[in-house]
Amino acid sequence: MAFFAQLREDLETARSHDPAARGSVENLFIYSGLHAIWVHRLTHKWWANPSLRFPARALSQAARFITGIEIHPGATIGRRFFIDHGMGVVIGETAEIGDDVMIYHGVTLGGRSLAKVKRHPTIGNRVTIGAGAKVLGPITIGDDCAVGANAVVVKDAPPNSILTGIPAKWRHRDSGKEMAPAVDPAEYIDPAMWI
Repeated sequence: MAFFAQLREDLETARSHDPAARGSVENLFIYSGLHAIWVHRLTHKWWANPSLRFPARALSQAARFITGIEIHPGATIGRRFFIDHGMGVVIGETAEIGDDVMIYHGVTLGGRSLAKVKRHPTIGNRVTIGAGAKVLGPITIGDDCAVGANAVVVKDAPPNSILTGIPAKWRHRDSGKEMAPAVDPAEYIDPAMWI
């Protein structure tokens, strides 16, 4: 994907996922989640070249210092990935994230082993991971899942599941019930701010 097309897609993703997003120019300069993913894209390319692994790690650590978001250069991340608020997010080296995934602050996609194998989770497409959730080990979270805030997930979950608790247990998602907003967006969004 061309650089400017990808930039535009990222800015549109931020606007579609965050009702507080005021516009693309503001998001371009202040959204730490966007900055972290932009740096990751560069460091991930460098990571593929063994002679550039040190610069990749160095730049990813600089981004961590600035954004509060740590994404290992080895992690594989799909399109339209959005990190809301971001502070305290950690994404491990062998994590794989699908398209249209949204995560909140304090999320860890971490490992449970010191072995040099696939040790981080695989996250499907269209998954939402709530604030403070920990998804640990080489597990798979299926497409269209939602992980509740502060859940600790250590086992696979099938598509269309909701995961809550410590340790998290899954149940099938009732899409009609889960997708209805708790408050009518017209009550708290000023249409003028989208212009």
